[in-house]
Amino acid sequence: MGEISIGKLLIVAVIFVLLFGTKKLRTLGSDLGCALRGFQNAVKEEPQVKTETVIDSQTTSKSVNDQ
Repeated sequence: MGEISIGKLLIVAVIFVLLFGTKKLRTLGSDLGCALRGFQNAVKEEPQVKTETVIDSQTTSKSVNDQ
């Protein structure tokens, strides 16, 4: 009863095409891909930003203690 077959997936795909049209779905797929790439780049860059922040705060605390 809860199985998803290829026939059911094709019916859902046809309904999406009828509702949104191929042009809208193509644009949606493109926008989703760009969003995922941006998210992946942000995740890759985030640890570098955190280490720089930690280094800056350690340097700041050392200079305050030296005075």
